[in-house]
Amino acid sequence: MSMDTPKVGIRQFRAELAQFLASGTPVAVARYGQIVGYFIPTQGQLEANIAAFKKAGQTFGQILGAQGVDISPMMADFKGNSAQQITTKSK
Repeated sequence: MSMDTPKVGIRQFRAELAQFLASGTPVAVARYGQIVGYFIPTQGQLEANIAAFKKAGQTFGQILGAQGVDISPMMADFKGNSAQQITTKSK
């Protein structure tokens, strides 16, 4: 997979959302030239969505890695927050 993620403005993203959904390709969404988020489309039922989210996580890690971003601190925060939510829900 190429890490040349298309970058689009918010207006273009809104206007062409149906095409981005159909393409299945991740898109970097920018506001005034600054990336404010990534859209990684998923399709299907729960099991397919879980697989898609795993793939999206890998893709996002690759995108950030290609930009020289260390994802270790983010992963530690995510794992800590996930464990906290699971503990809270089971009480």
